[in-house]
Amino acid sequence: MTRGVAQVTVRESVEKKLRSGKKLRIKHGVDPTTKDLHLGYAVVYEKLRKLQQMGHTIVFLIGDFTARFGDPTDKESQRTLRDKKEVEAAAKSYAKQIGTILDMQKTEVRHNSAWYDKLSAEGLLRLMSRFTVARMLERDMFQKRQEAGHEIGMHELVYPVLQGWDSVMLKSDITVVGTDQTFNELQARKLQEQEGQEPQDIIAMDILVGTDGHLKMSQSLGNYVGIMESAMEQYGKLMSIPDSAILSYLTLVTRISAQEIALLSEELTKDKVNPRDVKMRLAKEVVTIYHGATTAEKAEQAFILQFQKHEPPTYIEEILVKGATLIEVMVETKLVASKGEGRRMLEQNAVKVDGEKVVDGTLAAKKLKGKVLQVGKRKFVKIT
Repeated sequence: MTRGVAQVTVRESVEKKLRSGKKLRIKHGVDPTTKDLHLGYAVVYEKLRKLQQMGHTIVFLIGDFTARFGDPTDKESQRTLRDKKEVEAAAKSYAKQIGTILDMQKTEVRHNSAWYDKLSAEGLLRLMSRFTVARMLERDMFQKRQEAGHEIGMHELVYPVLQGWDSVMLKSDITVVGTDQTFNELQARKLQEQEGQEPQDIIAMDILVGTDGHLKMSQSLGNYVGIMESAMEQYGKLMSIPDSAILSYLTLVTRISAQEIALLSEELTKDKVNPRDVKMRLAKEVVTIYHGATTAEKAEQAFILQFQKHEPPTYIEEILVKGATLIEVMVETKLVASKGEGRRMLEQNAVKVDGEKVVDGTLAAKKLKGKVLQVGKRKFVKIT
């Protein structure tokens, strides 16, 4: 239970609850700001999986209301409001993605729009009256903004209050989050006590660094490994991480035993093992979680052929597409994150069809049927 844990509030209370024999309600919430979840989220989901295996109820909260204006954490500028339909579209596949780690038959999925869409203006003001501006401005992120002369929107100050109220509505016993969410979750403790509930405890997990080895994993920074990405894409991205990040990834996103990780750490320190080989073990373990052992083995062999023996990959995922043009197919198959990125790749001569470079993004998708589409050095799919 201590693996990957950075902070616990309150440790003695968590231990007492876990030993009590009571079936606990373990809360975790995520705002659907993008359609795809990545391994940074999986750090928390792996801990939820352990708690679920212990018999506790995982309450997975989709913040489809709070996502409309967004958590200001780590944002240097004011968050902008988002449309309800945009948020709903982003959240559509979350249950499927989470189901790669959790048993969804035993997971309670909730949406905070269920209570916030019904909350009156007076109700919101009464909720806000329980906190002070000074308390909200204690967040490091807000202090940094003030020092830099950046604006802080009134709606941003309300976010921690709403996240805290979520715990009241869900009767949360424990919440599992990243350390960047600790301040928000602490607000729940006061509100729960006021509502006659036992205050939730907080298990805060370490933050996973991105594939660049420096910044927090984020889709907006392009340093992420998506949960639903292809086996080859996951494997290739994990092989690209710097050696300094290997142990963190092994600890936070694999199910390799702590004893074996300690042994690998010692061997790396003493130069008894090639970091490349450890990364290959890491990549295979992660791909196995999301795609299965057989596919992971194929991805590894394809990587060896392509990048160590410089031969074309023997395993290429086949995808049935609906897009009408090449650039639409590139986005649909997740070879690129957006049409803008797709156009850039075309301009850079980084797109090939059956090994031949193409630059026309309007090329009809029907001309791609049965052919291998390649973007960059390691992204391949066969169009069916």
